Parts: sequence; structure tokens; C-alpha cells
Amino acid sequence: MDAQLRDVSLPSRIAEPGEGISTAELALAARNHGIPLEALRYDVTPIGLHYLLTHYDMPALDAASWRLSLTGSVAGAREFALDELRSLPSRTVRVTMECAGNGRARMHPRPVSQPWLVEAVGTAEWTGVPLRHVLDAVGVGDSAVEVVFTGADHGVERGVEQDYRRGLPLAEALRDDVLLAYEMNGQPLPPQHGHPVRLVVPGWYGMAHVKWLREISLVDEPFTGYQNAVAYRLKQSADDPGVPATRIEPRSLIVPPGFPDFMSRDRVVRPGPLTVTGRAWSGHAPITRVEFSTDGGTTWADADLDAAGPRWAWRGWRVSWRAEPGEHLLTARATDAEGHVQPVDEPWNRGGFANNLVHHVPVTCIED
Repeated sequence: MDAQLRDVSLPSRIAEPGEGISTAELALAARNHGIPLEALRYDVTPIGLHYLLTHYDMPALDAASWRLSLTGSVAGAREFALDELRSLPSRTVRVTMECAGNGRARMHPRPVSQPWLVEAVGTAEWTGVPLRHVLDAVGVGDSAVEVVFTGADHGVERGVEQDYRRGLPLAEALRDDVLLAYEMNGQPLPPQHGHPVRLVVPGWYGMAHVKWLREISLVDEPFTGYQNAVAYRLKQSADDPGVPATRIEPRSLIVPPGFPDFMSRDRVVRPGPLTVTGRAWSGHAPITRVEFSTDGGTTWADADLDAAGPRWAWRGWRVSWRAEPGEHLLTARATDAEGHVQPVDEPWNRGGFANNLVHHVPVTCIED
């Protein structure tokens, strides 16, 4: 590959004023998909409705011949077959997973990439072996500081040919709820979600949940591969080293009430009492408050929260609203137990990551 393709200094691009979505971005949007917002009503998202992002091609992997290599700073390198992983103690964890780029298409100016609005999220029950059991089996070296996960998907990104590879601090990797998952919602992983085995890191954005795993390597210094050192960093300019995107920022989404306009998805309701519902989540701490507004955030009222459920899954909320004829802008914002609050102003960065701006849903209330 020539030097130009290997130039990692190529910056992410910002759309020019008035520049529309390109055919390349449309192609990405056609390959990947978000959850239909009406599917927020499910506690556990059906597999086909869960958000999906694939960086390169989906590799064709045969479960019978698949092997996972454990290498690097370990007492003894070895390989695991799928049956060997399944023979180890397993657990099931319900996890709300969100793409780090969720909300990118709402930014101004707009970073050019996968044009997510707010739908890049889903909640699934992942079953697998806790990663720490596998690391215990090979013996973690005393000098190890990070764990590097390599997927079988391969491609070019900003001039760099690469396997998809991410590093995770050892302390995070050793959490009991970090899984080498082989089932999703009680079924074997489908091809698009990482068959036969993927990583699941509850509380972290989706880029950390490496799919189609083929190698895990323990390293003695922080990983500086492309997906850690260049991508998924919150930068204000092209030469800003930025800070990494890691844990999911608090977000609340509204289940759209009434019925939609086909093109705009703006909602239409009849006058009278309505119950508006939604979901809220955070990778930092449990959700403790959701506020709701019918005037775009000028005035707020507390919503009622559903009973707390699994730690890493979204929490439902509801509020009663009497709709009056006219135009309304429904808005919701979430707060977690550590005091992180969903912002009413856009948290802009050059890559379009972690944009958890409050969710707005335009509603027209019409007379019968």
C-alpha cells in the first residue's frame, strides 16, 4: 500500500456550509441501521431492530473451525475453540449499547461520516464467558497493562489498512460483566453482530465491543493502534490529540407519540390526555432523573421513572400530558447518579462523537 494511503495524519472532514449528505454517507446509512424509535417500547430489543454498525465487511466465519488466540504477556499462549469457551462458567448480562457517533448528523457544522441521528442504540441480553475466566486460564503477565482485541474484519480507514483492533485497560477487562459473548437474546450470535464470538463491555460505547474476535493479546504498554490513538477521540481541531471516547454519556429518548408524517417523522396527536414514555441510560452511573418539556426546554417537569432494573440496561420513564391543539416540541433530558446531565446545548467535536444533546420531538395536535 502506498505512502499516501498510510498517511494517518489525514484529518476527519467537516462538511462545508450547506453541503448535503453525500452518496458515500448514504451508502453507509444503507449498510448500517438504527433502532426505529417506536421499538423503544421493548425492554429487550429484538435482534433485527437493534442498532448495527459494521466498519468493513462482515467476515464469513465457520463456528466449527473458528479459534480464538490468546497471546502476548501471558504465562502460556493458547487457542480456544467455541466448545471450549462454552464449557467455561457463563453469565447473561442485559446491556444498552450505543454507537459513539450517535447524534453526529445533528451537529453543526456536521462531521462527515456515518450520519446517525439518535437511533444508534439497542438493548440486548448477551450470554458468554466472563473474559477474566479466559485470562485466568492463560495467566496474566505481571507487566500487562492493556488487553488488545482483534476482529476478523479488515479494511482501510483514512489511509490505513488494518484489522479492526481496539485496546482496553486491564482493570476494565477484568470486570466480572465483560463478556466473550456467543449468544444474543438467547440465540447464537447472528453474522452482523459478531458470529461466533464478540466482546461486550457494558457501559462503553459500541466501538469497544469488538466483533468477530480472532485474537486477544495482553500488552505491556498502552495500545496505540489506529482505533484507539486516531479514531474515537473527542477533538476540537485536526491537530488536537483529543481525549478518548469511552463510557456512554447520559441520554434519554422519547417513544414518539401519536402517528407520523411519512417524510419528516413529525408526530400528529389528537387533543386530550396522553401518556408519553421513553428510555434513559448512562454508562457512568444509574439514571436517577428524567425531565420532560412540551415547549422545547423552556419549562421542565419530572417524569416518573420505572423501577430500577439491570445495572447496564436502559430505564423506562413516563409522564402524563394533556395535548392542546397547536404545535409542541417535546423534549427529554436525563441525569445519572454521578450528576452527569444531558446537555441542552450541543457538545460539538470534530469526529461527531458522544453528542448526547437532548432529544426533541415535534408534535402537531389537531382537532378531531
